[in-house]
Amino acid sequence: MIYFLYALQIIAGLGILNVWFLRFHQSTAYRGGSASNMKEEFAHYGLPGWSVSVVGALKVISALGLLVGLFLPVLVVPSAILLALLMIGAILMHIKVGDAPKKSLPGVTLLIVCLAIIGLAYS
Repeated sequence: MIYFLYALQIIAGLGILNVWFLRFHQSTAYRGGSASNMKEEFAHYGLPGWSVSVVGALKVISALGLLVGLFLPVLVVPSAILLALLMIGAILMHIKVGDAPKKSLPGVTLLIVCLAIIGLAYS
């Protein structure tokens, strides 16, 4: 089971880093409304410009915590909890603006992965 936990940590951590560093300026099928990049997406949700940096920093910190947690396990659960809370926020933003359920799929998937990480870390 430990290898499954490690795999989930790697998937979640690299997934978040991919979105915030490689796909930040790219359009995807999962962006809120018709946003073509991360800043437009946050604006579509009615969030202030500074929130992009704050949420981005929290997501990157949680992703790095999951990856470093492979070697320093004390970081795993707090990082997974933080990321799960951020995913709940992302899902709620999609609901708030009336996005199609498909746009919430990455958030829902990552929330499930974070909950699995937390459960496996305590087993």
